[in-house]
Amino acid sequence: QVQLVESGGGLVQAGGSLRLSCAASGRTFSRYTMGWFRQAPGKEREFVGFITWSGGMTYYADSVKGRFTISRDNAKNTVYLQMNSLKPEDTAVYYCAADRYGSPTVLPNEYDYWGQGTQVTVSS
Repeated sequence: QVQLVESGGGLVQAGGSLRLSCAASGRTFSRYTMGWFRQAPGKEREFVGFITWSGGMTYYADSVKGRFTISRDNAKNTVYLQMNSLKPEDTAVYYCAADRYGSPTVLPNEYDYWGQGTQVTVSS
């Protein structure tokens, strides 16, 4: 079993930056593809981006491309989401997720483990 714990959310003004962290338990973290998703009130969960197990591949939703960056430190069992040039429409609960088979996928139902989420609020 893998546990994921997100941190780093908060309130920020439009144009500002935040860095989210997702700490994972478990010895096999380095084998997982890690994804970030978000869910705004009244909306479905939305794919943000993923990073493969080695960090060799990242992929982002068009809505965040060029503003968000995902990285990982396998020695620390942690994945990061650096968010720059934030917009009010980025306001959501952000979740990290782990795909234990290492598949690079945008589909939330392909991920096996989820964190509890962290709130990001961007004011205009």
